[in-house]
Amino acid sequence: MHPRAAEFGERARERYDADVDVLEFDASTETAAAAADALGCETGAIASTIIVSLSRGDDEARRGSGGRAPPDDLVAAITSGANRLDLDAVADHFGADAAEMGDPDRIREVVGWSIGGVPPVCHDAALPTVFDPTLTEYDTVYGAAGTPNAVFVVEPETLAGLADATVVDLTD
Repeated sequence: MHPRAAEFGERARERYDADVDVLEFDASTETAAAAADALGCETGAIASTIIVSLSRGDDEARRGSGGRAPPDDLVAAITSGANRLDLDAVADHFGADAAEMGDPDRIREVVGWSIGGVPPVCHDAALPTVFDPTLTEYDTVYGAAGTPNAVFVVEPETLAGLADATVVDLTD
Protein backbone atom coordinates (compact mmCIF):
# COMPACT_ATOMS: atom_id res chain seq x y z
CA MET A 1 0.00 0.00 0.00
CA HIS A 2 1.21 3.51 -0.81
CA PRO A 3 2.62 5.16 2.35
CA ARG A 4 0.18 8.11 2.14
CA ALA A 5 -2.83 5.76 1.80
CA ALA A 6 -1.55 3.78 4.77
CA GLU A 7 -1.09 7.05 6.70
CA PHE A 8 -4.70 7.98 5.93
CA GLY A 9 -5.89 4.64 7.30
CA GLU A 10 -3.78 5.10 10.46
CA ARG A 11 -5.09 8.65 11.00
CA ALA A 12 -8.69 7.47 10.63
CA ARG A 13 -8.11 4.79 13.28
CA GLU A 14 -6.31 7.15 15.66
CA ARG A 15 -8.61 10.17 15.30
CA TYR A 16 -12.00 8.57 14.81
CA ASP A 17 -11.57 4.97 15.93
CA ALA A 18 -12.68 4.11 12.40
CA ASP A 19 -11.30 1.09 10.60
CA VAL A 20 -11.57 2.26 7.00
CA ASP A 21 -11.38 -0.01 3.98
CA VAL A 22 -8.80 1.65 1.67
CA LEU A 23 -8.87 0.46 -1.93
CA GLU A 24 -5.97 1.14 -4.30
CA PHE A 25 -6.05 1.06 -8.08
CA ASP A 26 -3.48 0.98 -10.87
CA ALA A 27 -5.48 3.65 -12.69
CA SER A 28 -5.97 7.14 -11.30
CA THR A 29 -9.00 7.87 -9.15
CA GLU A 30 -8.25 11.60 -8.82
CA THR A 31 -11.41 12.70 -10.66
CA ALA A 32 -14.92 11.58 -9.78
CA ALA A 33 -15.38 10.04 -13.23
CA ALA A 34 -12.11 8.11 -13.01
CA ALA A 35 -12.92 6.87 -9.50
CA ALA A 36 -16.41 5.78 -10.56
CA ASP A 37 -14.94 3.90 -13.54
CA ALA A 38 -12.39 2.14 -11.33
CA LEU A 39 -15.04 1.22 -8.75
CA GLY A 40 -17.83 0.38 -11.17
CA CYS A 41 -20.25 2.74 -9.42
CA GLU A 42 -22.23 5.85 -10.28
CA THR A 43 -20.26 9.10 -10.38
CA GLY A 44 -22.73 10.47 -7.83
CA ALA A 45 -21.41 8.02 -5.20
CA ILE A 46 -17.97 9.63 -5.26
CA ALA A 47 -17.48 12.01 -2.32
CA SER A 48 -15.20 14.67 -3.80
CA THR A 49 -13.44 16.94 -1.34
CA ILE A 50 -12.92 20.46 -2.62
CA ILE A 51 -10.93 22.96 -0.58
CA VAL A 52 -12.15 26.51 -1.11
CA SER A 53 -10.46 29.79 -0.24
CA LEU A 54 -12.74 32.53 1.09
CA SER A 55 -12.17 36.27 0.68
CA ARG A 56 -13.55 38.76 3.14
CA GLY A 57 -13.36 42.53 3.05
CA ASP A 58 -10.97 42.52 6.00
CA ASP A 59 -8.52 39.96 4.53
CA GLU A 60 -5.74 42.52 4.03
CA ALA A 61 -5.96 43.62 7.67
CA ARG A 62 -5.95 40.00 8.87
CA ARG A 63 -2.90 39.14 6.81
CA GLY A 64 -0.70 41.73 8.45
CA SER A 65 2.87 41.77 7.24
CA GLY A 66 2.99 38.03 6.59
CA GLY A 67 1.26 38.31 3.22
CA ARG A 68 -0.97 35.28 3.76
CA ALA A 69 -4.39 34.96 5.28
CA PRO A 70 -4.61 32.65 8.31
CA PRO A 71 -5.88 29.05 7.89
CA ASP A 72 -9.44 30.15 8.67
CA ASP A 73 -9.77 31.39 5.08
CA LEU A 74 -10.08 27.76 3.91
CA VAL A 75 -13.19 25.60 4.03
CA ALA A 76 -13.93 22.09 2.76
CA ALA A 77 -16.87 21.03 0.62
CA ILE A 78 -17.65 17.32 0.28
CA THR A 79 -19.75 17.02 -2.86
CA SER A 80 -21.24 14.28 -4.95
CA GLY A 81 -19.11 13.63 -8.02
CA ALA A 82 -22.24 14.20 -10.09
CA ASN A 83 -22.57 17.79 -8.88
CA ARG A 84 -20.63 20.99 -9.42
CA LEU A 85 -19.83 23.18 -6.44
CA ASP A 86 -21.34 26.69 -6.61
CA LEU A 87 -18.57 28.96 -5.30
CA ASP A 88 -20.95 31.91 -4.90
CA ALA A 89 -23.20 29.75 -2.70
CA VAL A 90 -20.16 28.73 -0.63
CA ALA A 91 -19.20 32.40 -0.15
CA ASP A 92 -22.77 33.25 0.88
CA HIS A 93 -23.00 30.30 3.27
CA PHE A 94 -19.79 31.30 5.06
CA GLY A 95 -20.48 35.05 4.99
CA ALA A 96 -17.57 35.80 2.67
CA ASP A 97 -17.33 38.31 -0.16
CA ALA A 98 -16.07 35.67 -2.61
CA ALA A 99 -14.84 32.09 -2.85
CA GLU A 100 -12.42 30.42 -5.21
CA MET A 101 -10.75 27.07 -5.59
CA GLY A 102 -7.94 26.78 -3.06
CA ASP A 103 -4.33 27.14 -4.13
CA PRO A 104 -2.72 23.68 -4.40
CA ASP A 105 0.39 24.68 -2.42
CA ARG A 106 -1.70 26.27 0.31
CA ILE A 107 -3.94 23.20 0.47
CA ARG A 108 -0.90 20.96 0.90
CA GLU A 109 0.54 23.29 3.55
CA VAL A 110 -2.62 23.69 5.65
CA VAL A 111 -4.61 20.51 5.00
CA GLY A 112 -1.66 18.16 4.64
CA TRP A 113 -2.82 16.42 1.46
CA SER A 114 -2.29 17.13 -2.24
CA ILE A 115 -5.03 17.84 -4.75
CA GLY A 116 -6.19 14.64 -6.40
CA GLY A 117 -5.97 12.73 -3.14
CA VAL A 118 -7.44 15.12 -0.54
CA PRO A 119 -9.60 12.99 1.75
CA PRO A 120 -12.75 14.39 3.33
CA VAL A 121 -11.34 13.77 6.84
CA CYS A 122 -7.95 13.47 8.58
CA HIS A 123 -6.73 16.96 7.71
CA ASP A 124 -3.84 18.65 9.50
CA ALA A 125 -6.07 21.64 10.33
CA ALA A 126 -9.74 21.58 11.27
CA LEU A 127 -11.73 23.23 8.48
CA PRO A 128 -15.38 24.23 8.47
CA THR A 129 -17.00 21.62 6.23
CA VAL A 130 -20.19 21.37 4.21
CA PHE A 131 -21.66 18.11 2.91
CA ASP A 132 -23.71 17.70 -0.28
CA PRO A 133 -27.09 16.11 0.58
CA THR A 134 -27.01 14.23 -2.75
CA LEU A 135 -24.49 11.85 -1.14
CA THR A 136 -27.12 10.71 1.36
CA GLU A 137 -29.04 9.08 -1.50
CA TYR A 138 -26.40 6.33 -1.61
CA ASP A 139 -25.87 3.46 0.82
CA THR A 140 -22.12 3.69 0.33
CA VAL A 141 -19.88 6.49 -0.93
CA TYR A 142 -16.19 6.62 -1.76
CA GLY A 143 -13.76 9.36 -0.72
CA ALA A 144 -10.12 9.94 -1.58
CA ALA A 145 -7.70 8.21 0.76
CA GLY A 146 -4.60 10.36 0.46
CA THR A 147 -3.34 9.55 -3.04
CA PRO A 148 -4.65 9.91 -6.62
CA ASN A 149 -5.06 6.11 -6.73
CA ALA A 150 -6.74 5.32 -3.40
CA VAL A 151 -10.27 5.63 -2.06
CA PHE A 152 -12.06 4.48 1.05
CA VAL A 153 -15.55 3.11 1.51
CA VAL A 154 -17.96 4.74 3.97
CA GLU A 155 -21.65 5.28 4.65
CA PRO A 156 -22.58 8.91 3.87
CA GLU A 157 -24.06 9.62 7.30
CA THR A 158 -20.90 8.28 8.94
CA LEU A 159 -18.75 10.43 6.67
CA ALA A 160 -20.74 13.59 7.45
CA GLY A 161 -20.36 12.84 11.16
CA LEU A 162 -16.61 12.16 10.97
CA ALA A 163 -16.12 15.39 9.01
CA ASP A 164 -18.30 17.33 11.48
CA ALA A 165 -19.97 18.64 8.34
CA THR A 166 -23.10 20.70 7.88
CA VAL A 167 -25.40 19.09 5.33
CA VAL A 168 -26.35 21.86 2.90
CA ASP A 169 -26.80 22.05 -0.85
CA LEU A 170 -24.18 24.41 -2.28
CA THR A 171 -24.10 22.92 -5.77
CA ASP A 172 -25.27 24.17 -9.16
